[in-house]
Amino acid sequence: MISIRSSDLALLIGITFIWGINLITSKIGVNEIPPLLFTFLRFLLVVIVLAPVLRVHPGQMGTLTIAALLSGALHFSLSFAGLRRATNVSSVAIITQLGVPFATLLSVLMLGEVVRWRRITGITLSFIGVVILGFDPQIGDRWESVALVTGSAFFGALGLIFIKKLKDFAPAELLGWTYLISLPPLLVVSLALERPDLGSLLDISWAAWGSLLFAAFAASLFAHSGYYRLVQRYPVTSVAPLTTLSPVFSIFFGVMLLGDHLTSRIVFGGICTLIGVLIITLRERRIVDTGL
Repeated sequence: MISIRSSDLALLIGITFIWGINLITSKIGVNEIPPLLFTFLRFLLVVIVLAPVLRVHPGQMGTLTIAALLSGALHFSLSFAGLRRATNVSSVAIITQLGVPFATLLSVLMLGEVVRWRRITGITLSFIGVVILGFDPQIGDRWESVALVTGSAFFGALGLIFIKKLKDFAPAELLGWTYLISLPPLLVVSLALERPDLGSLLDISWAAWGSLLFAAFAASLFAHSGYYRLVQRYPVTSVAPLTTLSPVFSIFFGVMLLGDHLTSRIVFGGICTLIGVLIITLRERRIVDTGL
């Protein structure tokens, strides 16, 4: 096992903190800005910065488009739509972790990967945890939020399968292309379904605008690029387990800042899901490190 330098460990914890707090700040943003429009504006800001690094990769643009629409437009728009409808952000933070078991199952179905009992246990625990969450009245009564966030996790995982087929993309370039390709469908669907009053954007609070800027520049540009830098420096399996801190931060600040109420079902369901995700991640680490 490769140890992570203390400075890089601090960076990784900072990244998971940004991702965790981003869920809280985004809740403020999508309460005032329609979620599809919020996603469009976030992506647009990132694309403006990353446009100079984009280049065409012959023979891969079709796969890139599929990956971008799945992991970009669909994943984020469903996530923010579910977040807007949620009354408990802590539950959203937990349900987003279903992307890990979904990715494992899709790898079996689409890539022929073999899954043994340890990861099957992790997958089972993850889904049992979400089922337990669903029995909590404050979450079960918002079933549409649960469905949207679960769909977001699924499409994000499916997009990852197509991303694995891409070659020779720098992390910043992949991020830029994903957001750029997602812009047209996001704008069209937002105008058709949300019909936003663009003039009302002038009345949006500074807190909502701040949440948009934080999502674009802190969560996307800084955190993602920092994470990819660490992945290039260390094995993915050395850094991935610590990303489970992200929902822990979200839950903590959801309680402290948004007044989320943690019931016994939410706590128990959350523990089941996060333990399941951790089992899957650690098992994949062993597979990569030892070839087992």
